[in-house]
Amino acid sequence: MLISPPMLAKIEVTLKNGVLDPQGKAALGALRDLGYEEALDVKIGKLVEIRLDGVSESEADRRVREMCDKLLANTVIENYKFTLTPQ
Repeated sequence: MLISPPMLAKIEVTLKNGVLDPQGKAALGALRDLGYEEALDVKIGKLVEIRLDGVSESEADRRVREMCDKLLANTVIENYKFTLTPQ
């Protein structure tokens, strides 16, 4: 029986285009106040890391998508993407 190595899922969650990002606007204002005039836009998102064990890569892909759709991302206003890396 082939045992899959543990995997690390790195999930990036960001707001969809057109969704108001008050944190990003505040950070942009602060950067400009600090003299970083070259900053045109700031978007704030989140990075989630999950270690997985005992599943194949295809099963890990399916399970991480479920986790994102059910809990980690609000798919009405957020996009997500992820990578899986053997550990």
